[in-house]
Amino acid sequence: MPIYVYEIVRDGVDSGETFEWVQSIKDDPLTVHPETGEPVRRVITAPNVIGTYTDQAFKKTLTNENIERHGFTKYERSGPGQYVRTAGKEGPESFG
Repeated sequence: MPIYVYEIVRDGVDSGETFEWVQSIKDDPLTVHPETGEPVRRVITAPNVIGTYTDQAFKKTLTNENIERHGFTKYERSGPGQYVRTAGKEGPESFG
């Protein structure tokens, strides 16, 4: 079931206070806060999907810790023609 974000409305103005609510896609949007009874409106947000080719997936797989955990070595350029090991235990500390 999807998680929806709602914003509390006070005096006809959005207060900036939000909360998340899990409900079926078939359910009507909430009009009042389930605990306080204050008026609310549903906030439209972009979906957060982590798939194979998203930026978040690439950042997760290319971290130094993940590279080292899988037995690889990573070198980063430190100057013209100079490279320093930033992940892994095999190979020289630097070269170039």
